[in-house]
Amino acid sequence: MTGRPASPQTLAGAEEPVVFVIDDDASMREALSNLFRSVGLRVEVFGSAHEFLQSTLPNVAGCLILDIRLPRLSGLDFQAELAKADIRIPIIFMTGHGDIPMTVRAMKAGAVDFLTKPFRDQDMLDAVTTAIERDRVSRDEARMLSGLHARFATLTPREREVMALVTSGLMNKQIAAEIGIAEITVKIHRGHIMRKMTAKSLPDLVRMAEMLGIGPASGGPQT
Repeated sequence: MTGRPASPQTLAGAEEPVVFVIDDDASMREALSNLFRSVGLRVEVFGSAHEFLQSTLPNVAGCLILDIRLPRLSGLDFQAELAKADIRIPIIFMTGHGDIPMTVRAMKAGAVDFLTKPFRDQDMLDAVTTAIERDRVSRDEARMLSGLHARFATLTPREREVMALVTSGLMNKQIAAEIGIAEITVKIHRGHIMRKMTAKSLPDLVRMAEMLGIGPASGGPQT
C-alpha cells in the first residue's frame, strides 16, 4: 500500500468505525472523546478493562486506545487476555510511565503504537487512522476468506480433487490419468469449479486455492 493513509474523516464516512478508549482517568477519557469526535469519529469510553468486556462490540472496523496502568489488570496483561479470547482489535497504548522493555513487549504482541503522555493530538490521530485501516483490511480479508470457504463447500468431492490438481499446475490429460477419469470429464469438472468458485481465470482460481490452503495431497483446505 502506498501513499498517505486515509484521513479520520474519510474513515468515518466509509464504515463508521469506532474508537474504544480504556483509561481510569476521567479527564483523559473526556479529552480523547472530544478529540475523536472533533474529526467525526465515533468513540466509546470505559474506566476499566472489565467495563469494556461487559459491552457489546459493534461489528465494524475500530481500534482500542489502552492505558498501560489500569486498576486490577494492566494494559499489557489485558492485551494478552484479548489475544487468548481471540478478540483481534488493533491496540494503541498510552502511558505516563513508559519504558523500553514495556514498549518492546507491547509492540511484539502486535500493538500499533505506544504513545507517552503528554502526546500530540496529531500523533494520536495518525495512530488511530493507521489502526482503523489495519482493522478494515483484516476484516475485508476475513470476509473474503469466509466467502471462499462457503463457495468451496458447494463443490463435490471429485470437484475438490480436480481443483487441487488443476491449481497445482497439471493439464487436463495429466489430471485424467492421475485420477482415472476421461479427459472430457475433467473439462466438465473444471467448468463447474470455475462457475461455483466464481473464478474469472485460472490464475484467479490458483489465488483462491492458495488462500484456502488447498494442495494436491489433501484436496481440501488445510487447517
